Amino acid sequence: MENVKIFACSNSAEEFTGKICNNLGIEKGKINRMKFKNDNNFVQILETVRDKDVFVIQTTEPPVNERIMELLITVDAIKRAAARRITVVLPYYIYSRSDKKDQPRIPVTAKLFAQLIEAAGADRVLTCDLHNPAIQAYFSINCDILTGRFLLEKYFDAKNIENKVIVATDAGSSKKAYKYAEHFNCPIALIDKRRDGNNDSAIATNVIGEVKNRNVLIFDDEVDTAGSITETVEIITRAGAKDIYVGCTHGVLSGPAIERIKKAKIKELVMTNTVPLTKQKNTDKIKVLDIAPLFAEAIKRINEATSIGELFE
Repeated sequence: MENVKIFACSNSAEEFTGKICNNLGIEKGKINRMKFKNDNNFVQILETVRDKDVFVIQTTEPPVNERIMELLITVDAIKRAAARRITVVLPYYIYSRSDKKDQPRIPVTAKLFAQLIEAAGADRVLTCDLHNPAIQAYFSINCDILTGRFLLEKYFDAKNIENKVIVATDAGSSKKAYKYAEHFNCPIALIDKRRDGNNDSAIATNVIGEVKNRNVLIFDDEVDTAGSITETVEIITRAGAKDIYVGCTHGVLSGPAIERIKKAKIKELVMTNTVPLTKQKNTDKIKVLDIAPLFAEAIKRINEATSIGELFE
């Protein structure tokens, strides 16, 4: 790797960036952040980035909107310091669920965020498992997408779960479920479900497929309030399922998620660390896989102009 600088935005991004830098054997970039008395953010890069290949990493620790502004200011500071290229690294893409105009008079905030990143001066974006793959097209700059799928597959392969079935939480997740079913060489079942407006509640009706006396694996790109997952777990439990495992890339776990997971008959929730898991949210049911080495390898390949796609072949 040549002429590389990696900077972390504040708080939880420091830890994730530290893991990436340790994997690459380089030091984290020096940066100063503060707030003026009027609540305005200030960022100063404390080392030269002129003609460097710079990566800026931001996670989604609340307050989310504060994280966005901090990211944009940091990118602007690096751009004005004459960096050769700036790559924004977003393990979890902020506002990814606001990806379409499916109600009257609402924004498409995922696209707005993409436009803000470009306007700040970023040349490239590196992210992971978008809620909607179409978000990639919101950028006119390059947007590389990693996936936690193979990390999850490797983990569950090692558990040697017998007599298993993959359950899709709804019709929209069936394509993803088929990929997992193909890997594990097992059948698939589907929950017939409708979602009720903006209140994150899902109404499940019945199970299409056989789950009785089987161990169930449920995969999703993210678990937010856990309403969809716990509703699915309740339905398949009534249908006679045995042990139930849940795997996801992004463990957002907002609002009532933790209480729902504790009460649900979930044997294990396995997720990556794209979203920081606070001590207040951690339970014995949750297993966190480190995805930082994958991001480190992707950063190395971007710098060396080699294929990222080959990571998944």
